[in-house]
Amino acid sequence: MKNNNTLLVLLLLFFQISLGQTANSKEIFGQILEQSTSVEGVNIINNNTQHTTVSDANGIFSILVREGDVLVFSAVNLEPFKRRISAEDLNTTSFQIKMTAKEIELKEVIVNENADINAENLGIVPRGQKTYTPAERKLYTATSGNGIDGLLNSISGRKSMLKKEIAVEKKEALFHKLEYLFDEAYYTERLKINVNYIKGFQIYCVNDPEFAVSLDTKNKTMSMFLITRLAQQYLKIIENEK
Repeated sequence: MKNNNTLLVLLLLFFQISLGQTANSKEIFGQILEQSTSVEGVNIINNNTQHTTVSDANGIFSILVREGDVLVFSAVNLEPFKRRISAEDLNTTSFQIKMTAKEIELKEVIVNENADINAENLGIVPRGQKTYTPAERKLYTATSGNGIDGLLNSISGRKSMLKKEIAVEKKEALFHKLEYLFDEAYYTERLKINVNYIKGFQIYCVNDPEFAVSLDTKNKTMSMFLITRLAQQYLKIIENEK
């Protein structure tokens, strides 16, 4: 009988504590902000009560809190964030949470494992000798001949044509570099580019001088920063064409 009474007292005490916590709690509404990535499905947990919720497609959420509770925000594409609830938060109709997108380390792609084996290492050509692409070799040939040949090439417009060919060749090389930097999911999920527009978007990026430099110099951080801005511009272009 004593044991039953003790159990009953503990249950009533637990009920009163839980009721007191709920009575002092208030449902608040908030919105998560981050422009470069999705804010849908962010996990929010009240560290004090263990209540949880997730954000919708617009980053909006609601959760029961009390003053002093700590909310923890986490998602695979965002840096973790903590927010302690203040009296001011409880008195506002909605508050904003600014989160930061995670930086994704791009993988180096090894195109040729035997890249160290070349004409210089084999002694076929002298070390330090300038190498040319096919288009550059044609231009060199056209401009390094005797005076008459050079004049004829200029008059015929052949040098101008070869310079254009070199420019196209360089853009093709940059395009192939870009193809290896990001997988399809990066374009569709993070940049919100429809799978049918990925190739067109890649060409759009390669034609941007600043982005082309970041690719050519292998500046991964700059490439990631610029491609986010270019994606926003490209999406506006597509929208205006509809």
